[in-house]
Amino acid sequence: MDKIKIADYKNGYPVWDKSMKTTHKILIPDMLPWHFLIIEQLLKMEGYDVEILKNETRSVIDEGLKHVHNDTCYPCLCVVGQYIDALKSGKYDLNHTAVLITQTGGGCRASNYMPLIKKALSAEFPKVPVLSFNFSGLEKKSSMPITFSLMMKLAYAIFYGDSIMWCYYQTKPYERQEGAADVARDKAVKLTVEAFAHGKYKNYKKINREIIKFFAKTERTQEEKIKVGIVGEIYVKYSNLGNNRLVDFLLAENCEPVVPALMDFVLYCIINVVNDRKLYGHSPLVAFAYKQVYKILRKIQLNIIKQFEEEGSYEPVHDFEHLRRCADKVLNQGVKMGEGWLIPAEMAALAETGVKNVVCAQPFGCLPNHIAGKGAIRTLKSLYESENIVAVDYDPSSTKVNQENRIKLMLAAARQNQML
Repeated sequence: MDKIKIADYKNGYPVWDKSMKTTHKILIPDMLPWHFLIIEQLLKMEGYDVEILKNETRSVIDEGLKHVHNDTCYPCLCVVGQYIDALKSGKYDLNHTAVLITQTGGGCRASNYMPLIKKALSAEFPKVPVLSFNFSGLEKKSSMPITFSLMMKLAYAIFYGDSIMWCYYQTKPYERQEGAADVARDKAVKLTVEAFAHGKYKNYKKINREIIKFFAKTERTQEEKIKVGIVGEIYVKYSNLGNNRLVDFLLAENCEPVVPALMDFVLYCIINVVNDRKLYGHSPLVAFAYKQVYKILRKIQLNIIKQFEEEGSYEPVHDFEHLRRCADKVLNQGVKMGEGWLIPAEMAALAETGVKNVVCAQPFGCLPNHIAGKGAIRTLKSLYESENIVAVDYDPSSTKVNQENRIKLMLAAARQNQML
């Protein structure tokens, strides 16, 4: 076993350094099951030995409960539990393994996961360092270097992941041949990864057009199914572990899941910095830089929307500026904690595009998320009388059966409304 020098530790914890890039495997919690299909391969191309964790058993939650106070938000408990459970599996060389956590730099406790993760790891795996992935200058000594080139590659990966997810969910419930949507997904992911491998990832119009074609070729039935939007806190909104495989449940209930694009959250984080300049007088230089990035990304988004509209087989993703206008009907854009104004904005945008049924997924321990989500429901229903919203809490004590029963009640109302 390797000897760990005292100098390798800061405040009792091992510190990641750039030399570990060639010696350590990096474990990443599975928050984004669609986008990580591409991002995992992209990071490998950048020279990192990464692995997306897929462990989702009850032991993950139990390990989280052992190491994280249950007043802390549920996503943190899931993330820590996934790390500890994986490290206990015996699959990894603990002298050459690290874990990675993303940080937005906002007021959410997710930006403060580092000490919680370090404390949990030090109790059982004191040689495993924690690597931060952020754009906010946090954890400078333990942060993955992010160049402008890598940042743009990640942005393109998110756009492609959104398109694949968006097409898949509009195909899977209607496929005539079982598994056809999965075949189209695999082809789309392979195409995208190869584009990154050959340096052609910027040709997004061609790549996105091909993604749509893969799914459009799939034979689909014309039956009408209930569409159910999924909004809420960023982790439980996307993570299979965090929401007890909510999408699989909706598919089993003969529904079409409608999951808003991840790029909406990225643009939300960017525009909040621009808004901070207007609302609080923050740095004009920083606000200007973020505004330029926003313009670049939104231009790409608008072109992708145009492609969806021209092809005609699928509903396009939401225009982010439309989301902002929807937010203004419900909540001031200065409200940004716990996904803030983005949650009611997405619920309003879904209602305006014919998705009347919505699951608002909220984790225990995130009060701002409950206020911006559950707290906005009355206002939304006054604006959209037919909107059918159920707020579902996810925490270690809530059973999957209870969560699904709440959703089934919402679906019962949806089916009744469909018959009227």
